[in-house]
Amino acid sequence: MSDNDSRKNLRMPEEDEVFAVVMDMLGANRVKVRCMDGVERTARIPGKMQKRIWIREDDVVLVEPWDWQDEKADITWRYEKQDADQLREEGHIQE
Repeated sequence: MSDNDSRKNLRMPEEDEVFAVVMDMLGANRVKVRCMDGVERTARIPGKMQKRIWIREDDVVLVEPWDWQDEKADITWRYEKQDADQLREEGHIQE
């Protein structure tokens, strides 16, 4: 098997979403994320993800910044470790 066989079509950010890396767990369903647009935001884990998708530090997520408060965002997607590694290899995420 070649490396191309293990490549997956991953969910990419839509026009209002941005890649982010979880930096710190704040509690109360909130996390501190470093977005790829250079802004650190407080992101909210929505109710539909709570207890279904576990988010930890250093996870790669997609966030949707709020229109009315740019320093806050909602998490819309969490990538598995293999998917995050693929995004890093393809240059979508800079550490």
